[in-house]
Amino acid sequence: MARLFKKSSEKKKSLWRRAVDLMLTDVQVLARGVDDETLESLEERLLAADFGVKATLRLVDHVEAEARKGKVQKGNELRAALESEVRRILEPSAEAYLEAADAGPTVYLIVGVNGVGKTTSIAKLANRLVKEGRSVLVAAGDTFRAGAVEQLGMWADRIGAQFLRGQQGGDPAAVAFDAVEAALARQVDVVLVDTAGRLHTNRGLMEQLRKVDRVIRRKIEGAPHETLMVLDATLGQNSLTQVKAFNEVAELSGVILTKMDSSARGGIVVALQEEHGIPVKLVGTGEGVDDLHTFDVGSFVDGIFE
Repeated sequence: MARLFKKSSEKKKSLWRRAVDLMLTDVQVLARGVDDETLESLEERLLAADFGVKATLRLVDHVEAEARKGKVQKGNELRAALESEVRRILEPSAEAYLEAADAGPTVYLIVGVNGVGKTTSIAKLANRLVKEGRSVLVAAGDTFRAGAVEQLGMWADRIGAQFLRGQQGGDPAAVAFDAVEAALARQVDVVLVDTAGRLHTNRGLMEQLRKVDRVIRRKIEGAPHETLMVLDATLGQNSLTQVKAFNEVAELSGVILTKMDSSARGGIVVALQEEHGIPVKLVGTGEGVDDLHTFDVGSFVDGIFE
């Protein structure tokens, strides 16, 4: 499979420094070594930084085990123990990239709830693909929101991507079918299929998403090559609930994490990998059409623990 994106060396480490603050923990360790109070403080900080229960317990247990071996007696040793374990958790993400079809159009299905930045994320992804020299077709499967369709159409025109829409209130699965048909006929490189923003608690809408996924699979073997869920990094643990529900309907292959330039605490990246085995593949770091980056594990971890 072809690698569509290369890792960027331009990522600003300051974006990740909101993930966890270890300064007070350092002071405690220097004063009395790792004890129950230190571990409890560490646990609270990791949970507050959106690492999630599973990852937090794993990290605290690792620090405690290393302390028993005499390997964690100072603040910098505690930080090193945490860093090494976070790197182990995120190891699968280090090799995560966007899959591409061996032949014919590559199809990416984009899902997520309303308000997370799904439309702009699709535009940013389309822009990046076009700049790499690929022909792109954007399919507006959110047939229920005329405003979203118009916005996506304007983005496609501005970027230089092809655009396909269905009838207002029509069947999103029909839009996906027509988009794949058009891509095959026009020999388009990449199809980005938008889907209606939906609450994960709405059974009817989730079943509709299942139908869209099924139509794409029937039309092209191996498609969708990626099913990417757009998540708002500032929502923290609520994102994990969304991922669980969406993953049961359309098998997720990765996450586009938006708003990593605002109040995001960053631990959600670790929680997603530890609890669901789903890597963050792309991050949105601003409002501009170029503000979409390949997620870089090294930069992320360095930014937390530097």
